Amino acid sequence: MKIALGCDHAGYNLREAVLKFLSSKNIDCLDFGSKEFLSEDDYPDAAFKVAYSVSENEADAGILLCGTGFGVAISANKINGIRAMACNNIESAKSAKRHLNLNVITMGGRFVKPEEVEGILNAWLDTPFEGGRHLRRINKIALKEGSTLNASPENNGRVVIFNHPLIQHKLGIIRDINTSAKQFRELLHEIAALMVYEITRTLPLTEKEVETPFAKIKAYTIEGKKLAIVPVLRAGLGMVDGFLDLIPNAKVGHIGLYRDPVSLEPVEYYCKLPFDIEDRDIFILDPMLATGGSSATAINMIKKRGGKKISLVCMIAAPDGVERVHKEHPEVDIFIAALDSHINDQGYIVPGLGDTGDRLFGTK
Repeated sequence: MKIALGCDHAGYNLREAVLKFLSSKNIDCLDFGSKEFLSEDDYPDAAFKVAYSVSENEADAGILLCGTGFGVAISANKINGIRAMACNNIESAKSAKRHLNLNVITMGGRFVKPEEVEGILNAWLDTPFEGGRHLRRINKIALKEGSTLNASPENNGRVVIFNHPLIQHKLGIIRDINTSAKQFRELLHEIAALMVYEITRTLPLTEKEVETPFAKIKAYTIEGKKLAIVPVLRAGLGMVDGFLDLIPNAKVGHIGLYRDPVSLEPVEYYCKLPFDIEDRDIFILDPMLATGGSSATAINMIKKRGGKKISLVCMIAAPDGVERVHKEHPEVDIFIAALDSHINDQGYIVPGLGDTGDRLFGTK
């Protein structure tokens, strides 16, 4: 487990107590300072560094310190997927974790004594998130802002919802029963390409020297990262070209599954992956995350063949599917364009868009 830590001058008096607590728990600390008392520092600077590290999955959770805990909380909450709150006593830390699944806790150096830090942080870390109606409410917030769900010290896997206007506009068209197979294919391609921008935002960069018509400069290039995309047949094929438009050097594998009409459970019939799959960052493409059975099975199939760093990319998900995937594979990030209400008795997402494969290939 890794926790990011940041503070300003007004929270500096709690810093050593936090570091001592993390050390006693054998928790790795990503320390953004301030590492000395600086009376002119600004709390948003520390807050943004910690919040970005949690949002981008560099850290599992964050701790921020300022005079009241309020300023760093407001700042951190500006970053995608962050749920930060000032917890200056044990009861508020327990409540915030139970109901909000707090992934960044803040404390105020003017309100909290160093000897109280251990109790507050233990309450935050040890209290379980209750889920249920609280997850539903968090999901509503995420749908409004295009945010990240479920980030917590117990679960490294994220659920990231893309609420960009272009994605939502195209999603509205692709849901329409009157949209033709040709339009459906084009829109699925376009939505996948738009999602790639956000999915690849944490790819590491390295500097290189290039010469412009006027001077030599240091520019950036993606740092030799090996990527693989693995569509789940047959619907996942509709997302492949959207990915390859932007990451053309990615290797492409294929997984074949069909759903048993009685049990609704997936049955494997094909698997072909790049020979060096264990060395690649892998993106499974499965447009509809309904029961979660096919996606969870696809992840299992890749793991059995050596795959390690796996993400799941879907267009629409239901809460049941998200829950199943993270129950079986809690470390996997899930990227989606929409989180719908529920699944029906036939295992389809409602409101959803019907059978993606049939609409994609015009077979019904």
